[in-house]
Amino acid sequence: MRRIDWAGLMRVGLGRREAGGLGLTPAEFWRLSPVELRIMLGIGEAEVPVGRARLEALMAAFPDGRTGGGDGGY
Repeated sequence: MRRIDWAGLMRVGLGRREAGGLGLTPAEFWRLSPVELRIMLGIGEAEVPVGRARLEALMAAFPDGRTGGGDGGY
């Protein structure tokens, strides 16, 4: 498991925009999830977890086969 550098994230999140920060208020900062904060910082976009709607769309597009073989029909 990766450790989260909260002090560094707080410096960037709460820091002034003219100094390279995001200029968030403390309330705005603490409402963000770590994933949202990483996206705002321009890192980790590809690491965003699949949400319920996307999972259901994938399940509809690629349904499990019901052949009884236990391998999904492939």
